[in-house]
This record gives sequence, structure tokens and C-alpha cells, in this order.
Amino acid sequence: MLRVLIVDDELPARERLAQLFTEIDGAQIVGQAATGLEALEQAARLAPDVVLLDVRMPGLDGIETAHHLNVLEAPPAVIFTTAYDQYAVHAFETHAAGYLLKPIRKDKLAAALVHAGRLTRPQLRQLAGAAGVRARTHIAARRRDQVSLIAVHEILYFQADQKYTTVRHRLGEDLIEESLRTLEEDLGADFVRIHRNTLINSSYLHRIVRDAEGRCCVLLRGHPDPLPVSRRLAGELRERFKV
Repeated sequence: MLRVLIVDDELPARERLAQLFTEIDGAQIVGQAATGLEALEQAARLAPDVVLLDVRMPGLDGIETAHHLNVLEAPPAVIFTTAYDQYAVHAFETHAAGYLLKPIRKDKLAAALVHAGRLTRPQLRQLAGAAGVRARTHIAARRRDQVSLIAVHEILYFQADQKYTTVRHRLGEDLIEESLRTLEEDLGADFVRIHRNTLINSSYLHRIVRDAEGRCCVLLRGHPDPLPVSRRLAGELRERFKV
């Protein structure tokens, strides 16, 4: 029996999907959510096999929510539900993402459940670009059995160490399993590499200084310790920011 979580900000859409499931064998609805944040909370608690996820939602949209679902210890398969035009639907097909075009029909839903699969981070990144969805607004970190969202604008820097990456933000720090390369590609020009293991949010850049041994470092607002800059990147950093 497939355990299914329905996510849509419109109540009539959730009700229609719930009604369709009364006519489909082998699947049961374990929860419903109206926002991306609710979806993450319920997915962490209910451990669904499949999430039916609306693409257009206020706050966290469906594609970003799907990205954060990958943080869970046992990520669910994702099927997007969408009223997109045919151009955007082509993006889902190109990147092998399961989708259902609204209004959803029972036979299409049953077939999608059979073929539902987990989406990788590269797939989601490519899909977001192809479908014209905005850049990620949050980073997800797993804390015990819950998913915590960290707003991108509150992040000071990322620092990689073997398997894990530390996210230093205004309220403390968390560990995530995303690479600096992926983060750099996802978060755009505001995040700047200063070292092979460090990516800073340039919005917090206060000064570029030299330490007692003459090595280039950056000082970030809200963070007491200097962060080393590699010699290879020091000149580019000084030229770009002149601080």
C-alpha cells in the first residue's frame, strides 16, 4: 500500500485528489498540506512513499519543496501537479520528472503512481531553470527527525569538510550534505568562493584584511573570526569588492 501525501495550496484541488484516491487500489492518503513548509513537516513525521506536489504555491514553491524533501533520511518519490502550459510541461518531460496536468484524471493518476521516482538534486536544479522557477530561497538541514529551513539571506557562509558542509547563519550553524559546487550553482552571484572549502554571502562582507602572517582574510559582519582567502582568489576578490 503506497502512502501518499497531497500538497496543494487550494483546498478544492486537495479535495478532488482525495476523491480520486477513493477509486484507486493500492494507495492511501496519509496527510494533506497547503504549503511547502507544512509538506516538509508532515513528510518528516509521516514518511510517505509518494508526495503529490503542486508546482505553484506561495512561499516555497513545489520545485524548491521537492529539493528540500531530499534531505529526509528516506526521501519520497515526487509527482508534480501543474496547470503549466505545454512549454513548461516539456521541461518536466525533458528532465524525467513525473507530473500530472490539471484537471487530473484518475487513469493518469494511477499510471503516475506506478512510475513515481525520487528526483535528484541535479534534475531539480535543471528543472527549475527550464521551467523558469525562481532561485532557492532556503537551505534545508536535518535535525534529528525534522527538517529545518534556513533563509538564504540569513546565511553568512558555507564551509566544506569532507562529507559535510557547515552552514553558518545568523542564528547559529547546521550541517548539510550539499557540496559547495552545488550551492554555488544554485544560489547565484551573491555567494562568492573565497577558498576551495569556503563560500561566503557577499552581503555580509565587511573588510578584506591581512593577518599577522600576511595572509589575506575576510571579515564578515556578525561573525568574529576572519576567514582565510586562497592566494589564487585573493586578487579577484579585492578587484571585485574593493573593501
